Amino acid sequence: MNLFRYCAVDANGHETAGTLEAPTLAVATDLLKRQGLFPTHLTEKSGKRQVVQTSTAGPVTGFFAPRLKGKTLCEFTRQLSTLLEAGMPLLRSLRLLQQQSDPVTRQVLGGLAEAIEGGSSFSEALGRYPGSFDRLYVSMARAGEISGALDQVLDRQAEYLEKRRRLGKKVKGALAYPTVVCLVALSITAGLMIFIVPKFAKMFEEMLGGAPLPALTRWVIGASDVLMHRIHWVLLAIVGLMIAGHVVRATELGGVLVDRLLLRLPGFGRLLRMSACAQFCRTLGTLAQSGVPILSALQIVRNASANRVIARAVQSLHDAVKEGESMSATMGRTGVFPGILTGMVQVGEETGALPEMLTRVAGTYEEEVDVAVEALTSLIEPAMILVLAVLVGTIVIALFLPLIVMIKSSF
Repeated sequence: MNLFRYCAVDANGHETAGTLEAPTLAVATDLLKRQGLFPTHLTEKSGKRQVVQTSTAGPVTGFFAPRLKGKTLCEFTRQLSTLLEAGMPLLRSLRLLQQQSDPVTRQVLGGLAEAIEGGSSFSEALGRYPGSFDRLYVSMARAGEISGALDQVLDRQAEYLEKRRRLGKKVKGALAYPTVVCLVALSITAGLMIFIVPKFAKMFEEMLGGAPLPALTRWVIGASDVLMHRIHWVLLAIVGLMIAGHVVRATELGGVLVDRLLLRLPGFGRLLRMSACAQFCRTLGTLAQSGVPILSALQIVRNASANRVIARAVQSLHDAVKEGESMSATMGRTGVFPGILTGMVQVGEETGALPEMLTRVAGTYEEEVDVAVEALTSLIEPAMILVLAVLVGTIVIALFLPLIVMIKSSF
């Protein structure tokens, strides 16, 4: 018989610890479950050998896998933090939230509870649902488990998710408006070219009897003829360009070039850069405050970055810190981060208050993003109106030029 030490929870979520004798690890697990206990840590000691029992269930992935996104994830994190802060055990909190959730959330929370009952830690259970909980979420949960302050870490995570969601909505809103206006402008232009211009072209042919048309009119009629009779080639060219762009963006070099171009776009580039800096500061500050080591935190920030230029810069920070250099010195060499951010990080490193400084800077950049979005939106509206006026005006002028020529020739 071997001696096993265990930590387990009962059906109500209360934790207990002790020892028991069993011939094998599997038998020890079975004995605990017969007593109504679910092992979270089961260790067999025999000389210097130590085996830890953990759940072996794989991740829940696939197209139809349940996922928590956006508002639902924020609400779950905030509610779980509140229940844990009130002293309710983790397993019981999950079961309570499961009863009050929608079907998809109920499925995810049920899976988390079952994984914990099967011997997994909370962070391991979260890792089974990568579609709902990213590496940042899992890492923070693991740090909360280690520090014994899971409720505080989840509260911080809920705040981070809410601010990231608000920031993302503002940036998407700023990009959505010009997209919609451009689609409207293209639709109006296409309608004129397909339905109006051909009628005028036929009228000009009958009235002018083969006389040459003004250059602008010929160009507009030619473009209309392409849309009318060669639209399939136009669509194939558009699809081909989209596929080529996707292939180029998928490569490392192409992705870096495209992301660098996006950061240099007038107006939008500054907005994207500030948004990326806000996300960098908020994510790194939140991880550092939660007790995640700085190297692991930088890796998570790098993986969370959607822009490859920013991701490369964060990788440079990781490598420099790993070699013993200061993060602020490397930030200045990347050429990606603004000087004010580099200076604030340097102050945080010197005073030992880097997490608090990053959180404060994140708030500043988020406010700047708000201002930039409002300013950009106010500039986009007249710009789009001007573009629409130029498109429609060009077509109208092209159609009226032959009429003006005919009127002049009649006198």
